[in-house]
Amino acid sequence: MSDEARATPPQLTLEQLADLLPGTGELMASVGVAWWKCAYAARGGNWGLAAYFARRVRGLQRKLAVIRPKYADDLVAFEADLLAPLLAALDRHDGPVFERLYAKATDRANELHVKWAKPYIRWVLPDQPPLDLELGPTDEVEG
Repeated sequence: MSDEARATPPQLTLEQLADLLPGTGELMASVGVAWWKCAYAARGGNWGLAAYFARRVRGLQRKLAVIRPKYADDLVAFEADLLAPLLAALDRHDGPVFERLYAKATDRANELHVKWAKPYIRWVLPDQPPLDLELGPTDEVEG
């Protein structure tokens, strides 16, 4: 194959591009992993990492609102009512408020699964923390 042929990407239709996007299941699986890591990072005192994963959840849900607009209103409300205050609690390093909001957000997510005809999806925080990250306090530089 010539360099010119390799350098010219194929032209894709909008339908082909849409088929390449992750589906709701893939996005929500990533949300679940980030939500799990957020909880254990906060509990370990790694506030920066916990906030990173909370922002990751927010970003993934924003993507979901674009590719599945039927969920957009609920996702916007979830972000405003639950994620934004949770992020503020993380910024303040306020563990008790974080725990209350985390539980409330998890409950609301499970209610939304029921609302959207997926009552068989009930997210629970795993008993064990993730093993792939340092979850304790770090010498992070705030900035």
